[in-house]
Amino acid sequence: MVKIDNMPRPKLKRRLRFSPEVLYFKPRGVPLSVLEEVELLPDELEALKLHDVDNLDQTAAAMKMKISQPTFGRILDKAYKKIATAIIKGKAIKIVKKENE
Repeated sequence: MVKIDNMPRPKLKRRLRFSPEVLYFKPRGVPLSVLEEVELLPDELEALKLHDVDNLDQTAAAMKMKISQPTFGRILDKAYKKIATAIIKGKAIKIVKKENE
């Protein structure tokens, strides 16, 4: 009998070049200590920057990050949903720094 391993494939290292100086965005007038947070991961921030600030299409942006276009699309979708949730529900956005920083 062959045992099938249900473990997901390990994540490939992604090329991340952008490092923000700001680590939080929050609703005005509400102390950070009372807000729930949404964490924006480094690859999500990079995807947002490449697609929406640098105006690259998903294929070109995915090539810069050294990932496939479908993976890039999934990362971008997660980022948009996190930001929308934070805005609609009045949560803070915490920008997670890259591991090597």
